Amino acid sequence: MNVLVTLRSRLVSEGMVSLLASCGHQGVAGRPSEPLPDGFVPDIILADANTVDQSLFASHPGAKVLLVDMGGEKEKIIASLVSFPTSGVLSIDTGVPLFKKALQKVAEGQIWVDNDTLKAFLHQGTTTQQPAQKGDGVTDREKEIIDFVCRGCTNKEIASSLSLSEHTVKAHLNRIFRKFNTKSRSKLITLHLQDKSG
Repeated sequence: MNVLVTLRSRLVSEGMVSLLASCGHQGVAGRPSEPLPDGFVPDIILADANTVDQSLFASHPGAKVLLVDMGGEKEKIIASLVSFPTSGVLSIDTGVPLFKKALQKVAEGQIWVDNDTLKAFLHQGTTTQQPAQKGDGVTDREKEIIDFVCRGCTNKEIASSLSLSEHTVKAHLNRIFRKFNTKSRSKLITLHLQDKSG
């Protein structure tokens, strides 16, 4: 199977390429200093929340994309899982045997989410005492901001897109969080998706 590594961290990318090559994968690419070999068609792409975007899917339409959770913001991982047709998420702390198994399962068309990541997603935001509300009374502007949050945008990016100040975006988000009874962007995304599907 051909594997393309497209992680923001050059050091981690180099390490993964070397690891895959040492495990016997013949078709591995992704060293930042080297162009892709001629005719290289990836079966699996390893991306992170900073490198996954629509152009990745457009450039390699037949490839399965597995997100690598680099230990950063969970909101970006959740937003990426919601926004793009990925084949799951893999923790950067995964051991080599499980890493190889994940690649094999994804190559077979299955979805892969490791246990630690799954537990983190399931238990995130479950410590609040009051039940979460459905966001009644959300204004049109707040709905726009929620949509940007669901795409993983920062306050600065939202402000730029909507021609607002970051302070105004922050004020809107504080009101949105109160309406949804949460303080977490990832929990807001989950509640918003539940609200839309319900």
